[in-house]
Amino acid sequence: MSYLNTLLFGVYPYIAIAILVIGTWARYDQGQFTWKAHSSQMLRKKNMVMASVLFHVGVLVIFFGHLVGLLTPHAFYEPFMTPGTKQIMAIVVGGIAGIMAIIGGGMLAWRRLTDPRIKASSTFADNMIIVILVIQLALGLLTILPTMGHLDGSTMLKFSAWAQGIVTLQGGVAGYIADVHWIYKTHIFLGLTIFVLFPFTRLVHMLSVPVEYFGRRYQVVRKRA
Repeated sequence: MSYLNTLLFGVYPYIAIAILVIGTWARYDQGQFTWKAHSSQMLRKKNMVMASVLFHVGVLVIFFGHLVGLLTPHAFYEPFMTPGTKQIMAIVVGGIAGIMAIIGGGMLAWRRLTDPRIKASSTFADNMIIVILVIQLALGLLTILPTMGHLDGSTMLKFSAWAQGIVTLQGGVAGYIADVHWIYKTHIFLGLTIFVLFPFTRLVHMLSVPVEYFGRRYQVVRKRA
């Protein structure tokens, strides 16, 4: 069991990050035409805007919440709040964002899997990634249950130590989360797996910010006579 824990949370993170970085670079270099979200809004617009807004806003809040929460050293926020306070903030903000994202994601998944026109234009990767994201969001919400049993922030500090240890190439970091609840471990493993899938799916559009759009000249569109 100790070997499996080391493999999944001490070795697999580096494999996932390597595939994420190298695979994304290779796709951008070799297949820029595929670097898009393949929007289906033109095929069926009903409920699309609401679902998309709920999903994307929720996911962005969760993503940056995880990024800041896990990678910010404890010493930076210790003068302002305790680990317990930070954990309660994470539960409230993350819970609200998670509910928004899972509602929007569920609507998008249902639309993609059941609408004949959208289903016909979807690839296996399109269907797979939206289902995986919804499952990951559900797991994230489920982690609130064991978290409510230890509101002192001690488990959160373990996750921060693990994530910061991975980034700084420390050894033995898997030991930090060896004894945490299985829901946390499943959530982390699936998150790392999303890193692996990232370069091969529509998720790459997250890295494309349309900065040039704001400075481009207006396009004049006229109706055909």
